[in-house]
Amino acid sequence: MHDIIEELEKKRAAARLGGGARRIDAQHAKGKLTARERLELLLDEGSFEEWDMFVEHRCADFGMADNKVPGDGVVTGYGMINGRLVFVFSQDFTVFGGALSEAHAEKICKVMDQAMKVGAPVIGLNDSGGARIQEGVASLGGYADVFQRNVMASGVVPQISLIMGPCAGGAVYSPAMTDFIFMVKDSSYMFVTGPEVVKTVTHEEVTAEELGGASAHTTKSGVADLAFENDVEAIAMLRRFFNYLPLNNREKPPVRMSGDAADRIDPSLDTLVPDHPNKPYDIKELIYKVVDDGDFFEIQREHAKNIVIGFARLDGQSVGIVANNPMVLAGCLDIKSSIKAARFVRFCDAFNIPVVTFVDVPGFMPGTAQEYGGIIKHGAKLLYAYAECTVPKVTVITRKAYGGAYDVMSSKHLRGDVNFAWPNAEIAVMGAKGAVEIIFREDKGDPAKLAAREAEYKARFANPFVAGSRGFIDDVIQPHETRKRICRSLAMLRDKKLDNPWRKHGNIPL
Repeated sequence: MHDIIEELEKKRAAARLGGGARRIDAQHAKGKLTARERLELLLDEGSFEEWDMFVEHRCADFGMADNKVPGDGVVTGYGMINGRLVFVFSQDFTVFGGALSEAHAEKICKVMDQAMKVGAPVIGLNDSGGARIQEGVASLGGYADVFQRNVMASGVVPQISLIMGPCAGGAVYSPAMTDFIFMVKDSSYMFVTGPEVVKTVTHEEVTAEELGGASAHTTKSGVADLAFENDVEAIAMLRRFFNYLPLNNREKPPVRMSGDAADRIDPSLDTLVPDHPNKPYDIKELIYKVVDDGDFFEIQREHAKNIVIGFARLDGQSVGIVANNPMVLAGCLDIKSSIKAARFVRFCDAFNIPVVTFVDVPGFMPGTAQEYGGIIKHGAKLLYAYAECTVPKVTVITRKAYGGAYDVMSSKHLRGDVNFAWPNAEIAVMGAKGAVEIIFREDKGDPAKLAAREAEYKARFANPFVAGSRGFIDDVIQPHETRKRICRSLAMLRDKKLDNPWRKHGNIPL
C-alpha cells in the first residue's frame, strides 16, 4: 500500500508541474499565471475538485509516444465561487503550448456534460496554441465535440470564456458560442487566421495584437465583452461578475440585499435631462443613481457606445440594464448597438434576469452604410429579442422615443410589463421639425408659419400624455422617484409567468 501511495504522489507531483519549471518560468516572464494558479485565484480556497489529473494523450506519431505529460495540457474539475458551484477547465500553455488533443477535448467535454446534468455554469480559461498538429483530424474532432456541447448548454447553464493567451483557428468558435468573453490586454488574442496567413492572402501587414488583441475585440469587432490589465484583475472581476448570474435556467439569480433603501429618492435626477431636446447628457449617471449602491457592472463598454448594457441590482435582485446613450450618436440605434443589446436581452431572458430599459432614442441611424450593412435585419434582432422575452420588463422613457425605435425599445406593444415616462418625454413618430416639414410642406417658404406649426406639433405630441391616454404608458413619474417605482414594479412582477407558444425554436433574423 505504501508503494502505491508513493506512486500516486509522484504522478500528482508530475501533473502539478505541467510542462516543467522552465516553461512555468517562461509563462511567468510573460506576466501570465499558470493554469493551476489561475484556478486557485478563481475558486474559493480549498474548494477545487480536480478530475482526470492522470489522463494522457494516445498519439504515437512524430515521437509523441515518448512525450506524455499527465493531464495533457488542461486542468479540469469543479469548485465554488462565493459558495456557489461552478465547473471549470483551464488550459495549460506549458504543456504542448496548451494545444488541444483528443484526450484534452474529452476532459473538457466531461466537465461540460456534468455541468449540464447538475445545472451549474461552465467557465473556460483559454490559453492554447490551437489544435495539436501531430494528432491531425482527431484533434479537429475534439474541437467539434466541444462545440456541440457549447450549443447544447446554451441557454441551459451560463458559459463564460476568459481568454488568457492565444486562441486561434478553430479554437475561437468555442468561446464565440459562450455567453460572455473576457480578455487580458497585451497577452491574449483571438483570430481565425493569424498575421502570416493574412499577409500571404490579402497582403495586409498586421500584428497579432492589432488583428485580434483585446483592444480590437472590445472596440471594433465586439467579439469580446471586456478587457482587463492582467490575469489577476481579470479573475477578480470574473468572480464579481459571477454573483449576478443564476446557476442555470431553472433558477432565479441570487438576491443580495444591501442597506440601500428600495424607496430611496434622488432629487438630482429632476435636472438630469437638459431643457434643450438636442443637448446630450450621460445616461450612466441615471443608472448609477438608480441601482443598489451605485454598483453597475457594464458589459461591452468600449463597443457601440450609443447603447449601454450591463448588470446591477435593484432591491437586492439582479437585473439587466439596457439604455440608449445620448452622449454617443444622439442615442440612435444602429447595426452594432442593435446586435449588442439583442444578445444581452436574450441572455437575460434565458436566465430569468429581469430587464430594465431606459429609453432616449431619436430613431434608427440613417445612411447608405447602415442600409447596405443590413440595419433592417439587424435592428429587427433587437425587436425580436424584446418581443420574445418573457422575464419581467420595466421601461422608463426619459426623453425621446421616436418612430420604430420607440416600438423596439421594450414598448408596451412588445409585452412590456410596466412602462413609465418622465414628464418631459416625447413619444411621437418623429421630431417636431421633421414632422411639420412633411405634414405642412406647402409652408416651407414661410419660416414664421412653419415655426408656428412646429410649436403646435410640440404642444400636441412632445409630451407623454397622448401615449398615456391610450394606455401605452402606465404612468408619468417624477425623475426623482424612478428607483422607488422600478423597485415596486419588480417586486410586483417577481412571480410573473408568461409562456411563448410551443415551437422547436424561432427563426431570429440573423
